Formats: sequence, C-alpha cells, structure tokens
Amino acid sequence: MLKRKRAFIRALTVGAFGSVVLYSTLKCGLDKFKKQLGIPTNVLEKEKRKTYIYLEKQHYKNQSFDDPNKGFLSQKARRAIKEILPAPISKFILLVDKNSVDLAEDYISPWSVLREAYSRNKNIRLKAVESIAAYKDWNDAEFHTLAQALDSTTCIGLARTNGVDQRLFLSPPALPEIAGEEEIEDMLRELLVKLPQRDVEKCIQHFTSGALNLSDEQKQNRGGLWCFGGSGINYTRHIRPQEEVELLCLQALVKHSHFEEHCQVMVSSGVLQLLERIRKMRHYHPKIQQNIVRIVSNICLYEKFHTQIYQSGWVSLLAEISKSPYAPMRIQASRGLANLDREAMKENFEDGVYVLYPRHRSKLKPEADIIFVHGLMGGAFYSWRQQDGVSGTDKNRTDCWPEDWLPIDLPGCRVMCVEYDTNLSEWMSLCPHELERRTISYRSRILLEKMMKAGIGERPIVWVAHSMGGLIIKRMLADAKINPKDFGKVLKQTKGIVFYSTPHFGSQLANYSRKIRKLFFPSVEVMELSHDSPQLSLLNDYLKELVSNNSLNVLTFGEMQTTNIGLGAYIKLHIVPPESADPGVGEFILADTNHLNICKPSSRHSHIYQQTVSFIRSCVRPPPQQPDESKVPDNTMLWS
Repeated sequence: MLKRKRAFIRALTVGAFGSVVLYSTLKCGLDKFKKQLGIPTNVLEKEKRKTYIYLEKQHYKNQSFDDPNKGFLSQKARRAIKEILPAPISKFILLVDKNSVDLAEDYISPWSVLREAYSRNKNIRLKAVESIAAYKDWNDAEFHTLAQALDSTTCIGLARTNGVDQRLFLSPPALPEIAGEEEIEDMLRELLVKLPQRDVEKCIQHFTSGALNLSDEQKQNRGGLWCFGGSGINYTRHIRPQEEVELLCLQALVKHSHFEEHCQVMVSSGVLQLLERIRKMRHYHPKIQQNIVRIVSNICLYEKFHTQIYQSGWVSLLAEISKSPYAPMRIQASRGLANLDREAMKENFEDGVYVLYPRHRSKLKPEADIIFVHGLMGGAFYSWRQQDGVSGTDKNRTDCWPEDWLPIDLPGCRVMCVEYDTNLSEWMSLCPHELERRTISYRSRILLEKMMKAGIGERPIVWVAHSMGGLIIKRMLADAKINPKDFGKVLKQTKGIVFYSTPHFGSQLANYSRKIRKLFFPSVEVMELSHDSPQLSLLNDYLKELVSNNSLNVLTFGEMQTTNIGLGAYIKLHIVPPESADPGVGEFILADTNHLNICKPSSRHSHIYQQTVSFIRSCVRPPPQQPDESKVPDNTMLWS
C-alpha cells in the first residue's frame, strides 16, 4: 500500500531563492478534473498555491550531487510537521518517493498495522501487536483513535507486550454514583448470599459465613459509635473498621473464584464493576488490592468470561497493575493477562502458580524451567526477596531476586514460583476444616496438578526449595513415579534440586512445639517435621535412589545460625541443624546465616547465589563429555 502511494507523490524541490517547496501534483488527474467540472484555470491555480508549504533553507538538507534541487527535511522539520500539522496533512508530507529520500521510514500508519492486527494469519497478527507496541511517534489523537479501534484479542496482546504505551488502552467505563461506603458492604453481602452455599468445600462455607456474620454485626451497629470523653474532648471510632469487613468478604470471594460455576454467578452479578469500585476506594490498602487482582486473575482462567473482562476495562487495569513496583500486584496481574492471552498462550496458570520470567510475550522458547517452592510460613512474594538490612545496595535492590537476577544470568530459562498457605500453630489457622488439605502429601498433589496445566514437564526442570518446600518437591517426584501416566514427564524432565535448609530428617521446631504443645498447639505442617516421622525417611530414601540412578543432581545449603521464631527475643532455635539439612547425596555447603535468610542473597554477587546459578547452569547445559582415551585409536589426535 505504501509503495502505491509513493508512486503518486513528487519529491522535494528547491526553488531559486533557496526555499524548499513541498507539493503533490497529479497532473493527469488535474487536467481531467478541470475538463469535467469546467473550473476556470485561474481559480484552480489560485487554490493550488494554498497546498504549497514553504520551509526555510536551514530545514532542508542536500545529499544529491547530480541534482542540487533535491534533498530531504531535517529531523527538526519532521518533528514540527508531526506536532503542528493535522494528522492527514503530516502523513501526506512525510510520504515521499524513492527518487529523493524516503521520509516514511520513521512513520507507521496506525491504520496499516490495524489491518494486519485483524488478519486471518496468526503470525501476521502477532507481528502487528509487536509493531503497535514498539511505535512511539503517534500523537495523542492517533493513540486514542487506535485504542478505540482495537479488538479484545489485540488489546490483550498489547497488555502482555513489554514497554507498551498506556495510551493504547481505553479507561474503564464510568461507574454509577453510590450513596457511600455502606453501599459497598451491602453489595458484597448480596453477592455472597447469591453464591452456592451447599455442596461446597467446608472452608468455602467457613469463609462465606464468617464474612456474612461480620457484615451482619457491622450492619446492626451501623451509625453506632464508641465514645470516650476526656477533658471535654470526645474521641469516636467505628466498632468494626469498614476495611476489615471488605477484606473478609474479598477473601471469601477468592475461595469462590476457584470454581467456574461460582464465577458465573459472580460475573453476572456485576463483580467486575464492584471490584473496580473497591479498588479505587481502597487504593491505599495493599491486602485489599492484592485480593481484588487475585479474584480477577482467577476469573480470567475461564475463556467464557473474557468478553466481560474486556468490556469492563479490566484488561487496561491489569496492564497498568502489571507495572506496579509491588511484586504481589504485578505478578498477580501478569498471571491474569497470561490467562486471557489465548492467542499466544496454551498454558493456564491457576491460583498459586506464577511466572516470574518472562512475564510478557516472548518469541524465544525457554530451554528449561526453574521452579521455586517456599517453605513453612513463607510465600511466593516473601521468601525470595533480597536479604533485609544489607547496606550499599539500595540502587540495585530487588523484592524478588528470581525475577530480576536469573533472567540476566540464565536468560534462556523460564522462572516460576508456587504458593500455598502454611501455619505454625492451629491458633493461626484461617480455616479449621482443612487439616487434611495442609499435609505435605495433599499439597504436593495439588501443586503438581496445577503445574502440569502451566506446561511443566515439556522441558528440563530445576527445582529450588526453601525449608519444607524441599519435602514437597520430593513428595511430588514420588507421586510422579507412582502415577507415570499423568505425571511421569515431570520426573523424567527433573534434572536438579537446590535445597535451602530443608529438614530432610526433621526440624527442631517440631520438637520444641511438642514441649509446649498445650500452649503452642502446633499445626499439621509442623508435626510432620518431627525427627521420628517415617514419611521423611521414605522420601529421603527415594531421593538417594534418584541420585544413584544418575538422573538427578543435588545441591544443598545448611544454616549455621539460630533463628528468632517470634516467641520472644531470647527464644532462638537452630531450626534445621546440619545433620538434618544434609540429605547424604550431592554437594552440601554450610552457610553462615539463619533459617530465614539462607534463601535471601545479600546481592547478585553473593556466594550462595553464584553457586546456585552455576549449579542450575550445569543441570540445564551439562558440559560436553570428554572422549575416552582408551577407546581412541593410536593414530587419532586428541585436541583440547
């Protein structure tokens, strides 16, 4: 299309007075135009002069030795044309044919790439998204016009493209006015009442009833205040903070959003608009914000709701949130966008499975998967941060080192992490009905099923685990051996494991918890870490079997310092002593740090991090085997 336009556009010419005159003539067409309409020649010539644009000589550059009257515009002139003149005129001016200089190289018509975005060819569509995201020279009007013309598939692709301009996304539709914060609570309550309550998991019932009961309590006390008098000054506060009620309702919605039929009720009841309203109102509350994005990302799993998600404006919101400096927000938002992107993704990422790199669309196929599994009381967005209190590294600090550092040192790998809830004590349990769900065996099976949907097993795997996460990995590999039909490829593709203070033979925390059992009431997770646990011995025997078969490499770090477990300044434990941290296979390294910091490197140049990277690299790219000299004929020369 561009070449056809150039054929009808004349080059730049220089007048006798050194000015550049830019014009277009279609002489044949003009002659026909005059004859058909009978327009007087003098009128036409007068109007034609109005299409001339005169530029001073300093805005013109000459590069032709054959014809001094041909040249091209300076960069300053080009920018002025784009900024000052209307878009149709500026496009016309900047398009010149090959007889002079091609000024169209740095301009892309938004309509040309839009046509490609609607192509039936998938590769052309993917390339069009890249072109739209990469181009930055459109003006605000062009960006806005293009945003209005984009379809949902292209919009989602742009949201998953690194460095995309936010002007390509329309703002969410305006929300109707409401009376006040109390109406938000009523809307949440009405939504929870509509959701299925029978024949659902007990924990869902627990969270839902808890939220409704608290909402009832708040509703009864609405308008009531506690007053404290003193020196004639009254201090008042609400009996229940409004945010507490909303947060508990959102936590219940998170549980419901794991089921498609519940999401159907939620979406048809306007949950997407409600969540956007709460997001605006509670922009200062990180936990509320995180639960909102988590719910939306769970709904994104189901393709039947993608149209409603797009129409509600959540694609543009997720694109904005995915740039957040707060790791839980940006990684959750990226998960939601990946679930929406059916054009480029075949994997599904359920709640608790996150891709840290690449979070955007990428042409490169990863050569391996590096998967991080946190331990007891840890988290995907908490365990893998840089060590706290390290001086001199503020400029290069990271809140998630696998996301920021590994792509630099291992650029060909996909980096992932998983998350699950754990508790030290039953006093801290969010749901009293999930005892069976908190066992190592149950968690391992659920995580394995989720990661299979995320494409695990299609390429070599290296696991990185902290504390109890190592036991979960060993349990997953054992389950994969027991059920090779469903999970066999995970076991086959596993090339290595990095253990950070994993209690292969039990933890001091479990022993201490037994001593104060009546007070501490240790959780299921803690009791499974007892030194006399038969499950731990069986799992470690299986690990040794894998290593002896030359199918698995192991690197283990053990802690040398005691850790404050939060029961007092003077109560410190050596949570995983060296004799328990050493599995008896692979390389074992003692680190001068405590249980919490062993998985938090002080910097990218720290000893623990560098050894971890070297180990992963050796698993993903094993060194070439040296030829056996005994099998080489005498007349063969060996080259080093």
